[in-house]
Amino acid sequence: MKTATIPSLRVNPELRHAAEDVLHNGESLSSFVEQSLQANIERRRLQSAFIARGLASRDDARKSGEYYTAKDVLEELDNLLALSEKDEL
Repeated sequence: MKTATIPSLRVNPELRHAAEDVLHNGESLSSFVEQSLQANIERRRLQSAFIARGLASRDDARKSGEYYTAKDVLEELDNLLALSEKDEL
């Protein structure tokens, strides 16, 4: 597969300097920018999936009329956490 290029990016000198300051030993600015781009793509995909699940859950609740209070949900999560901690002992 051929590689492609990302358009040149003009930034202020302070941003470039800040990026260069956090580079790991032997890491290039280009690889840092590529990794940052990949991480943001993944974050946005996860965010979109999260929103889609939330909207689907909302629609299911509207159809069924079954809703839970935040208090009930937090209590259930606390119970699950307590059971998980017991299993680790």
